[in-house]
Amino acid sequence: MADMKATDTVRVAILGASGYTGAEALRLLVRHPRAEIVALTADRRAGEDIAAVFPHLANLGLPTLSRIEDLDTDAVDAVFCCLPHGTTQEVVAKLPKHLKVIDLSADFRLRDTELYAATYGQAHRAPDIQPEAVYGLTEIARDRIAAARLVACPGCYPTSAILPLTPLLADGLIDTDQIIIDSKSGVTGAGRALKETSLFSEVAEGINAYGIASHRHAPEIEQSLSGTAGKALTVNFTPHLMPMNRGILSTLYLKLDGAEAEDARRSLLARYEDEPFVRVTPQGTAPATRHVRGSNYCLMGVFADRLPGRIIVVSVIDNLVKGASGQAVQNFNVAFGLPETMGLEQAPMFP
Repeated sequence: MADMKATDTVRVAILGASGYTGAEALRLLVRHPRAEIVALTADRRAGEDIAAVFPHLANLGLPTLSRIEDLDTDAVDAVFCCLPHGTTQEVVAKLPKHLKVIDLSADFRLRDTELYAATYGQAHRAPDIQPEAVYGLTEIARDRIAAARLVACPGCYPTSAILPLTPLLADGLIDTDQIIIDSKSGVTGAGRALKETSLFSEVAEGINAYGIASHRHAPEIEQSLSGTAGKALTVNFTPHLMPMNRGILSTLYLKLDGAEAEDARRSLLARYEDEPFVRVTPQGTAPATRHVRGSNYCLMGVFADRLPGRIIVVSVIDNLVKGASGQAVQNFNVAFGLPETMGLEQAPMFP
């Protein structure tokens, strides 16, 4: 879409608008100066106004919720797929080729369809179009995203880990056999469907690890990092559920390979110096989830460990923005040749 005029708008449909990522995409796109929301789908809520699902999105003149099969694809230029994992492949396979697809599910993130089946417990339902998918971590794959029809937006945990780890691996500063990723997430990372483990009484006043040694995001992280390192990598990744709505904090425990902590800090500063949404915190300042809430930023800090030859890197994002819908809008902008920050200029909310 490099031939877009400065006044052209992109007609957008959001599939799965009744979930958290759909609502967040809608919140961001409704004030996007070059996006026109022409369709919203939510099969179980078809025929209803979005205000019946999300009262905070009332009175915005938005389309009535409809079923996916009723979508007029001739009236759409781009589709945001905010559907549950395991349901997107068949939907995307039926979409016409003229549509740009920004997929927020996990359905096209793993290049190996057999690995996908082993990880998600079901066969890949669109293996013929998997090769078209570009893994859409914007800062890492910007050029390929610009040329892609199908962009597979990364998961929230992988975004928080891959962004700081990629420069350190590319510069050969860390031991590739000793990567430990300890991550904490807010409850919205589990989606909006009713689950016992997401009930207030199950989450409040506590913290718990889950998916220990088996979380589905580990292969996704390893796929990206292995590409950077030029060899197969295995990481030690453990996620935890925190009693908060939004946010991810990942603490990375790393062994240096003939380098110093300041070398790692310089590596991150050099790599992200010109990036609008990635920032390295001042020396000695630890980033916190409250510093990025509601924004598309990723903040990261580097600290020398008290153990010689080791460092600790702390990375934070809002799981619904940079970890999902914000990064999707960022990829949308890249795919249509628009300013990358468009629709994402809002500062973090505090407190």
